[in-house]
Amino acid sequence: MDKNSVKKLINDCEKQLESQYTRLDDIALFNQKKVLDAFKNNAIQARHMFGTTGYGYDDAGRDALCRLYADIFRAESAIVSPNIVSGTHALTLMLFGVLRPNDKLLAVSGMPYDTLTDVILAKNKGSLKDFGVDFGCIDLKTNENLTPEFDFDAIEKQLKSQKIKAVFAARSRGYSLRQAISVEQIEKLVDFVKKISPNTLVLIDNCYGEFVEKIEPTEVGADLMAGSLIKNIGGGIAPTGGYIAGKTELVELVSYRLTAPSLGMEEGSYVYGYLPYFQGLFLAPSVVKNALKGSLLFAKAYSNLGFETLPRGEMFPFDVVTSIKLGSQAKLEAFCGAIQEISPIDSNVKPIPWNMPGYQDQVIMAAGAFVQGSSIELSADSPIREPYIVYVQGGLTYEHARLAVEHTLEVLDFDR
Repeated sequence: MDKNSVKKLINDCEKQLESQYTRLDDIALFNQKKVLDAFKNNAIQARHMFGTTGYGYDDAGRDALCRLYADIFRAESAIVSPNIVSGTHALTLMLFGVLRPNDKLLAVSGMPYDTLTDVILAKNKGSLKDFGVDFGCIDLKTNENLTPEFDFDAIEKQLKSQKIKAVFAARSRGYSLRQAISVEQIEKLVDFVKKISPNTLVLIDNCYGEFVEKIEPTEVGADLMAGSLIKNIGGGIAPTGGYIAGKTELVELVSYRLTAPSLGMEEGSYVYGYLPYFQGLFLAPSVVKNALKGSLLFAKAYSNLGFETLPRGEMFPFDVVTSIKLGSQAKLEAFCGAIQEISPIDSNVKPIPWNMPGYQDQVIMAAGAFVQGSSIELSADSPIREPYIVYVQGGLTYEHARLAVEHTLEVLDFDR
């Protein structure tokens, strides 16, 4: 498309999105106050920014950061650590922390994200399967708008026919074409599960979902949730890390997997200091708002051009991801190339499909980010498989996301 046509399209889209943008401003203001109040309630001080060495006994920064996250999430306890290397690691710690041999884990939002497949099912890799944990999976039901719904009939049948130690659900869509799951839906799931089987745990993959709404899964009864600090809640500043939050006795069990049963969270140093973690958390509500506005703009622009997108129409986003069904590998690679070109880092690099660790298909990923793999910074990725859906997410500033929408539309060959 030529530049004038693109600018007109984007201006029209922004006008159509005004009411949704206003709603996002309100959510960001609410969450910013929640975060500010937590900083004040926990008397966060300059001394908490400094790192420690060795064993990290009495690491004031580490302990304050954990209390701060628990306060914001309205959870009893939390682990926040730079020593958690990714969201997959955080989720793995959560699962291994509470599951034991002969337990049954039931995924109720379809198969978990690709990188968890080996964690759950691989043979001879130290997976849950190797440790005797059984696994079952129930797919989501989706309506004509691809809005997901839990299959409560199938869940009830499983809960009544056998002992289920934990139910697992992922809020974000992964590499499936569906809308993300809302916290309201998580609350219904928790209430439903606990009514039938009070001792069954509800575990939530909260990646891409933090600060999208005014409430989080732990506020509506989820026993544990986990996520990555290089997604929403790190605000684009946290350089690494992950978190697990929820019930105190369960978080303690997880801490034994992070370190050792004799240590828990009594040890764990980080010599570089915690300033980016505190500062990133403080900025996160605003950064998430920017990413969500960019997400809606991508969806609206491509939807207006006839592409199938999620979210669409007046849908409210429940994660920071937009799915665009491009329909061909050529368009997919061109789109990702355009995102890379409009990035602040490595803009001269051309992304190509590769065998990315943990994935079942080749993956193409455009991520010209300050923090490697940061999904709250503007990025786009997709497995190389039909129907060639690109998943674009993040954006530290709305202006960057807007420029990216412009650039992809200008360079994409719509005839290919």
